[in-house]
Amino acid sequence: MKLKFTKMHGAGNDFVVIDGINQDIRFTPQQWQLLGDRRFGVGADQILLVEKPTEAGCDFRYRIFNADGGEVEQCGNGSRAFVKFVAEKGLTNQRSITVQTKAGIIAPRLEDDGSITVDMGAPVLEPARVPFDAENLQGQPQGTDLLWPLMLELGGAREEVLVSVVSMGNPHAVQVVDDVDTAPVELSGPLIERHARFPNRVNAGFMQIVDRHHIRLRVFERGVGETLACGTGACAAAVAGIRRGLLDSPVRVDARGGQLSISWAGAGQPVFLTGPAVTVFEGEIEI
Repeated sequence: MKLKFTKMHGAGNDFVVIDGINQDIRFTPQQWQLLGDRRFGVGADQILLVEKPTEAGCDFRYRIFNADGGEVEQCGNGSRAFVKFVAEKGLTNQRSITVQTKAGIIAPRLEDDGSITVDMGAPVLEPARVPFDAENLQGQPQGTDLLWPLMLELGGAREEVLVSVVSMGNPHAVQVVDDVDTAPVELSGPLIERHARFPNRVNAGFMQIVDRHHIRLRVFERGVGETLACGTGACAAAVAGIRRGLLDSPVRVDARGGQLSISWAGAGQPVFLTGPAVTVFEGEIEI
């Protein structure tokens, strides 16, 4: 079939966005993987599918497929692209919508300056619900957070890293580093992603504290590899930093592809993610 798509990005985190309301989309994991392939397909970190909701009270259903073809629960930067897409395509005339995701309902809003704010819901902080297997581990308290030790095999040597575990609808392991430019993202990122303590794998975040309202962040994303930005990763890092007593809301997050802003009022409260979404081009592919 000939598939119409839109290429978009949010702070360099790039997407293929597909209208599944006016097109009948029933793809295999291999077809999603082909779309995400940067040599044989369109190329993207994630493929976003816009569908009619299956839950009452929602405006749309939002499905996310990683470049490896696997479906995942949530994508913060993608949710902003989603809002811009449905507005540009005339699928809604509302500035604020409710969207059904695999991780629950989110509420994105198009701001007057063209940026998009997404209510990402409250973070999940209980290890078992992230999910993270903390059996026989001793967490180290820092502020109101617990830092969990992960043993990694790095170049034949064993090294322990301390991470905060947070779910923003998808699992994150956040560590603090002195300098994100020299952090071993390519080496330890894959080891953390597939660490046995995370049964559903995990997104590995590397956070550098600049000041109490400003961080730099790199994320090795589950099923994708390092991305230029990760919206849920930015949320998880800000939450972890605030809980550790290192940050105060709001937090400016400098990713390699752009800047995001995170606001969080504390435990039990939703996290708000604000940032850009850009349409790159429209296209059609035989799939």
